[in-house]
Amino acid sequence: MTTKRDYYEVLGVNRDTDDNELKAHYRKLALKFHPDRNHGNKEAEEKFKEASEAYEVLRDPQKRNIYNQFGHQGLEGSGFSGFSGFEDIFSSFGGIFEDFFGFSNGRRSRSRAQKGADLRYDLSLSFMEGAFGTETEIDLEKMEVCSSCEGTACEQGTHPETCSQCNGTGQVSRNQGFFTVRTTCYHCRGNGQIIPHPCTKCKGSGQIRVSKKVAVKIPAGVDSGSRLRLTGEGEAGVYGGPPGDLYVFIHVESHDFFERDNTNIICQVEISFIQAALGDTIAVPTLNGKKELKISKGTQPGDLFRFRGEGIPSLRSSKRGDQIIQAVIKTPTNLNKKQEVLLKEFTNIESGKLSNKLKNILKNNKARAS
Repeated sequence: MTTKRDYYEVLGVNRDTDDNELKAHYRKLALKFHPDRNHGNKEAEEKFKEASEAYEVLRDPQKRNIYNQFGHQGLEGSGFSGFSGFEDIFSSFGGIFEDFFGFSNGRRSRSRAQKGADLRYDLSLSFMEGAFGTETEIDLEKMEVCSSCEGTACEQGTHPETCSQCNGTGQVSRNQGFFTVRTTCYHCRGNGQIIPHPCTKCKGSGQIRVSKKVAVKIPAGVDSGSRLRLTGEGEAGVYGGPPGDLYVFIHVESHDFFERDNTNIICQVEISFIQAALGDTIAVPTLNGKKELKISKGTQPGDLFRFRGEGIPSLRSSKRGDQIIQAVIKTPTNLNKKQEVLLKEFTNIESGKLSNKLKNILKNNKARAS
């Protein structure tokens, strides 16, 4: 497995470099290593791809933020794995290359190229899957480039022909008095070309609807409302344009015992009033199994206990939140005779303590008065 270089190092910039400086550095590398200027030079081609991938990430605020926090692994987890080839690069940077070189990269014009539509998928996760992350596959129905005509919309062995009505301009003109009115060519619908022999598989559209399984890696710590972007997993582009992206919206189910508060989890445990008074050690469920909790003597209803580091992992660091346990003191019911006698005896003792305390207060007050 090849280790990728740091993107800032590839472009020769600092981490706080602004967009204009970033573009200038990429322009310099693109001019130097562009494949049309380095025919057959594999090393130059790889450097061109490397620089283009680095620029694609660092010019995009969302990708750049993920890379700054999590590096290459974080980008892979979000669905970005770089460009598959030169066509992807030229589709994404076609306008930039025209600014750089003043020509269209020696390839056919991309003026009509359109990016494919983005897609949305709503994914439900269990509480534990959201807490610890998971890997899953989702089923998608989407448009992809026709495998038979490779998006040309033409039957194999045939080619589009220049429209004879508009001579390839996509517009026709007609005179109305002193004015010339231009309208979209009705024959080619503004494309400038017609397809005399449409592909039988896609019926001349250049795309087909397919069912596809897409692997999704869910990072630990996601919550409802989190959104993952899988680059290039949307609808196919038109006229050689890049595909759209797939946005996976996360919905995390609630839990019977735990309640989430950011990276902390909250739960309630019942203890008897005897345990609250005398103290005890009990087993409490955590995300990783049961753990012993020491109940202090004299615990009151609503008192809080804490297991540090037993909460939800943070998306931005390796740290985990805490588990906060609230004590709920259960009042006993259906007491037997012996229990009632003991409780009454306990009450009398408490009453005696209170009586003695009141006597001491009155005695002290009397002494002060005299």
